Amino acid sequence: MTAQRPQRASGGFASRAVHAGERAPRPDFIPTTTPIYATSSFSYDDTDALDAVFANEREGYVYSRYGNPTTRALEVALAELEGTEDALAFGSGMAAIHAAILSQVQTGSRVVAARDVYGATYAVLTNIFATLGVKPVFVDILDFEAVEAALVTHKPKLLAFETISNPLLRVANIAALSQLAHAHGARVMVDNSFASPYLVNPARYGADLVVHSTTKYLGGHGDTTGGIIAASGELIHVLREQNKIVGSLLSPFEAWLTLRGIKTLPLRLRQQSENAAVIAAWLVDRSDIEHVHYPGNVYLGDSDAQFNNAHRGGMVAFEIAGSGREEVFQFLQSLRLCVPATTLGDVYSLVLYPAISSHRALTTEQRAEIGIGDNLVRLSVGIEDVADIIADLATALDAIRTPVGAHIGGRFEEI
Repeated sequence: MTAQRPQRASGGFASRAVHAGERAPRPDFIPTTTPIYATSSFSYDDTDALDAVFANEREGYVYSRYGNPTTRALEVALAELEGTEDALAFGSGMAAIHAAILSQVQTGSRVVAARDVYGATYAVLTNIFATLGVKPVFVDILDFEAVEAALVTHKPKLLAFETISNPLLRVANIAALSQLAHAHGARVMVDNSFASPYLVNPARYGADLVVHSTTKYLGGHGDTTGGIIAASGELIHVLREQNKIVGSLLSPFEAWLTLRGIKTLPLRLRQQSENAAVIAAWLVDRSDIEHVHYPGNVYLGDSDAQFNNAHRGGMVAFEIAGSGREEVFQFLQSLRLCVPATTLGDVYSLVLYPAISSHRALTTEQRAEIGIGDNLVRLSVGIEDVADIIADLATALDAIRTPVGAHIGGRFEEI
């Protein structure tokens, strides 16, 4: 069977070199997987059709800053997995966070946020939005009385928090917080990156804007960067029009990688969750570990099944007894299987030191206030054999009590 071919190019060599092979007739076959539409613009058979797409009178694509078929496929997939009407993909998780907040506030607005929210989210609220006249108010998101007091006093446009907090892994009661926020006229933004839609769907519990860093569990292989917002059709329309001007839409290459990663999300996260439970139990029994932060250690009783799912996942954080920056650096430099890296959710086990990376923007006092000490380490558990992960952690922990010169090598750089 002969494949359809473009119309033969004509003209001189330069003209043929530019146009030969392009704009083949539209095929009647369907690719098994979504292809990468690596094009910046799209053409139509007549100008009226192009005009109608520009005017939002018909579906279509005109310019990849506005939308792209590969990126759109990811948006449709995520909306389906999160149970929302629509979604919009961005170039990074922080681009999605910024867009979500920007769509809800104006000068004079207030945003109430979890005090232990991700460091970059804290920074975007305090370093960017605060300079634009949007005041952030930080509260203990598990203290409902404090949250309600902030809602009553400040009358915010938005309540922002994480399903599972970074890096202390505290699980928010999304349903109760959403009900509280809506009663006081605030919308709810939930960062669901640590849980992923496999474990929890925040929109089911009342969240208005569900944000992901797709770099994490959705992509899952450490080879893509992106973000996404899942929400109602109305909110996504506002965000899409806003983003046409701002121009932070996810590229088709990154969208394709993320789509590929999503296909194995349940398999990966199931194994990561099983490994994390074993590692958390092992850490609890070690005398050199002062405290283990792991959602699975919290007993919830017979509450909602999906909310209980949040008390799983592949994240564990722990405090090394009697340690500070020097000892944690030695621990990181002694790892051989686990990778010291400033991300999470990959197939690899990844270790991060919040004091110099995710929460570097905070002062020592600010970190201490929310419980992030200089001895805290965050572990994103991978899909390796759990015995190998534990052996690597044990060797690195034991190295802290050994003279520095006794261990050769190391792969950690301060970033």
